[in-house]
Parts: sequence; C-alpha cells; structure tokens
Amino acid sequence: MSVHKEISAHSKKQHELVRTFASLEARREQAIEAAVLLCKEGKPFSVDGINAVTAEINELSQKYTIIPGRKVVTEEMVKEYVARI
Repeated sequence: MSVHKEISAHSKKQHELVRTFASLEARREQAIEAAVLLCKEGKPFSVDGINAVTAEINELSQKYTIIPGRKVVTEEMVKEYVARI
C-alpha cells in the first residue's frame, strides 16, 4: 500500500472513532438531561442509562488514546447538580 493510502486509511479510521465518540457523548448528555429533569421534578430517576453509555465511551478510551474517558455518574452527583442550579 502506498503511504498516501495508509495515511488516508488511518485518517478515515480516526474520523470514524471521533464520530462514534460524538454519538455516544450525545446519548450520554441526553440521559443526563433526562435524569436532571426527573430529579428537578422530585421524581425517581436512575443513572444506569448514563453509566451504560459511559462504559462504552471508557471502553473506546482504553483502546484509542484519541477518545477521552468520562466519569461514572452517581445519583448523588445528579442531586448535587440540581441543588446548584
């Protein structure tokens, strides 16, 4: 394979990883927003959905250094955030 093709293949792979990360990050943010909304309304909420996506992100992060890891979210973290806003 020529150097150009190798570079193109590498760039394409990195672009796909970034797109995958962006999609996961958007899903995570939506799950956080849903938990925050429920918490604001005094309704029961779960962080399971948030942390399922977080686990996917962190798995990618361990394999590929261009993907940043994310912290696991606890119910207490959501409650503290809602209390501040």
